[in-house]
This record gives sequence, C-alpha cells and structure tokens, in this order.
Amino acid sequence: MNVIVVAHDPRWARDFERESEALHAALDTPPVAVHHIGSTAIAGILAKPVVDLLGVVVDLDGIDRCSATMRGLGYEVMGPYGIDGRRYFRKSGADGRRTHHLHVFAAGSPQIERHLAFRDYLREHPSKAAEYSALKTRLAADGASMDAYIEAKAPFIAATDALAVDWYRRRDCRDCRGSAGTSPG
Repeated sequence: MNVIVVAHDPRWARDFERESEALHAALDTPPVAVHHIGSTAIAGILAKPVVDLLGVVVDLDGIDRCSATMRGLGYEVMGPYGIDGRRYFRKSGADGRRTHHLHVFAAGSPQIERHLAFRDYLREHPSKAAEYSALKTRLAADGASMDAYIEAKAPFIAATDALAVDWYRRRDCRDCRGSAGTSPG
C-alpha cells in the first residue's frame, strides 16, 4: 500500500477531542492525559489522514485489562508492537481505512517527552516543519510503501528528536511535560 499525505485538516483537532472524550468515558481507569501528537497535530504540514493520540496512564496493567473495552471502541489491540513500555491500538473507519493510532505509555516514560517535544518543536519551528512536510511529499510522490516511508523518515525524525528534546527541556513550561490533564493539541 502506497502512502498518501494530505493538507492539514482542522477537523483532525475535533476528531482528537471526540476520541479523547470517548476514551475517558469508557475506560474503568481513565488515562491521566491524552495528547494529540503526530503530523495531524501540527497545522500547516502534510499528514497521513490518521489522528495519532498519546495516552498517559498510571501503569500499563490498567490499560491491559481494558482490551475488551478498547475493542468495543473500535480499536484493534496490538500490544507493545515493537516498542517496550508501549501499548498500541489502531482504529479504522467503516471503509477499512485507518483513522486513529493510540500510543499508551505509563507516566514517566521517556517516550512521552519525546513525542510531545517533537510535536511542539515542529509547531514552534516552521522551517523544520516545512522540511518534514517536503520530505513526506517527496516520499508519497515517489510511491513509497508504508515500510519504505517509515524507514526514509527515520533519519529526519532521529535528528529532530535530539534537537526537540533539548529544546523542550529548556522551555519553562510546566503544563507541557505530559504529567496531567488533556492537552488540546
């Protein structure tokens, strides 16, 4: 399957809010926080039309006990899916196209900071966001498969992660550390 990227759609923020509310309402042990991450959370850049969510929980045992609830919400339960300390869930629409990815980590996981730092760094550094968008455009235009797309983005993401985490740690922003509350973006 070839990757398709599209222009930013403001409806993605509303999709995130609805999904976050559904998760909080349905789960016996609601997440400490749910954040909108990934390219759909960054205005002005191209993205695969799949809303990425980052769930922060007290511990992973609680989310592991909610597999039936997650399936009831339309999610496919994927387990760690290659990343230790993560629980990964995928959701598709009636047409079979993927609509949501939910990445859940226990509070304190360095993955939380990494995801939030990457998102916020691209939001605050438009030239870096444009560079990322151009890379995605080129890969999609070349007809990259999903695996090739992910592999080709990896060097950009790794380099940007290092810059982003350093920048993020230097910010004086108590609310952006992923410790509590639902983040609107």
